[in-house]
Amino acid sequence: MRVAVLGASGRAGKEITQELARRGHQVTAIARHPAAISAANGVTALAGDAHDADALAGLVRGHDAVISALHFDVTAETLLGALRAAGVPRLLVTGGAASLRTADGGRLIDSPDFPAAWRDMAMGGVRFLEALRGVEDVDWTFFSPAALIEEGPRTGRFRLGGDELVVDGEGQSRISFADYAIAMVDELEQHRHPRARFTAAY
Repeated sequence: MRVAVLGASGRAGKEITQELARRGHQVTAIARHPAAISAANGVTALAGDAHDADALAGLVRGHDAVISALHFDVTAETLLGALRAAGVPRLLVTGGAASLRTADGGRLIDSPDFPAAWRDMAMGGVRFLEALRGVEDVDWTFFSPAALIEEGPRTGRFRLGGDELVVDGEGQSRISFADYAIAMVDELEQHRHPRARFTAAY
């Protein structure tokens, strides 16, 4: 497939770009500073600002899908507008874990242990997902990571979930950026969560 990755110079974006290239996809890696994108076969690095919907539409036109690994200062409306203008049918989003449901049925962001310093940033992801729900003219998927996404090995072993936080036997929820990228590209290829959110953790 021809896939555009937004925020390709960030931690998640770099891993997703590398995973796509590893599997033979043609990747356009878009970032404000494309020099920070690692060279790989099948990867073309381009400069772009996702806040500019018109310019972004020009960059993603002709692709089969867009994967966003951006921070949530770029709105869902901006990205959807760019995809609509470009005629790109699919959007996969590197989401946040904040809106996942915990064992008591509440949102992770509302739990007493959720760090106050992260709340404002996390609410951006909550609002982004809310904006996607009900959108029917773009085939979107919102991929919430585990509560903790960190540097670590590429194992290919993790569990998938829907709207509930996935935890291990000790109540921990974590995944590496490399394994997150595997799950993202699996979703691109297998298309198991159209117009839905899913999660993954060990």
